[in-house]
Amino acid sequence: MKAVYDLRYQHALSTLCRVLRVNRSTYYKHFFGAPTPRNIENQEIRKAILEIHLKSDKILGGRKIRAVLLRDYGIAICLPRVYRLIKSMNLPKKQTKGLVGSSFVESLSSDDNKLDQNFKQNSPNLVWVSDVTYIRAGGSWAYLCAVIDLFSRKVIAYRISRKFDADLACETILDALRRRGYPRGLMFHSDRGAQYTAFATRNILDKYDIVQSFSNKGHPWDNAVNESFFRYLKEERTNRDSYRSLDELKLEVFKYIESFYNSYRPHGSIGYLTPDEAERRFYTEGRTPLCVKSITS
Repeated sequence: MKAVYDLRYQHALSTLCRVLRVNRSTYYKHFFGAPTPRNIENQEIRKAILEIHLKSDKILGGRKIRAVLLRDYGIAICLPRVYRLIKSMNLPKKQTKGLVGSSFVESLSSDDNKLDQNFKQNSPNLVWVSDVTYIRAGGSWAYLCAVIDLFSRKVIAYRISRKFDADLACETILDALRRRGYPRGLMFHSDRGAQYTAFATRNILDKYDIVQSFSNKGHPWDNAVNESFFRYLKEERTNRDSYRSLDELKLEVFKYIESFYNSYRPHGSIGYLTPDEAERRFYTEGRTPLCVKSITS
């Protein structure tokens, strides 16, 4: 049908319909008839999909767009239909640069892997995971340290510094503790990098009775949740742009985490809720975190 429409000014319509075996009445009905209810509905859904696509900065795929359609627009449709509509819209995608690897793993400690890849937690503030990655800004490397709560996958604290040292990890951990009310009975999991095995870091964790857990040597998947966050950050944001200064990078990471990752982006591992939604539901249901016994700093 589209071929007839595209060639209608180059050949007689009767010839095109005969050669392409298209009934003329079908042609007129398809292109000039009143739109069907299904077509009208599809147009409304396409409009919503375009809004989601632009609001997410051309990041979200079909599954997450479907989740946002239901969450924000009350539109419940099957996944194949979402993919068909996206394909028909030919939405532009942002170009992504080559990925930059995440932080290294060193064997500087003999502590056990107490988490043992148990990434599903049933309460906030049971297990936090942390890691450091690097991103180029202003002609040199900057280092991003993040702390994530495994229950909701929420990034609860993060810091960016030019220095890759224990101070970066310590300051990020202290930020997380302040924001979460200094919970006790917590497990903190990371790789075996020097910033996490340093005396200063271990002293902070000991002060607040936090059990420390380490990934096994050469097993980055033992900290897969943090690795995934860094991958998403780079694929969806930082590898798409260049940053002229550290402040420019800090602003971009702030916008990604606070305005998108924690509050807007659906996560498949938590039922396509956002991290903020997952925690809000937990507290709305009146459940009490298993380890909440706040202390003063």
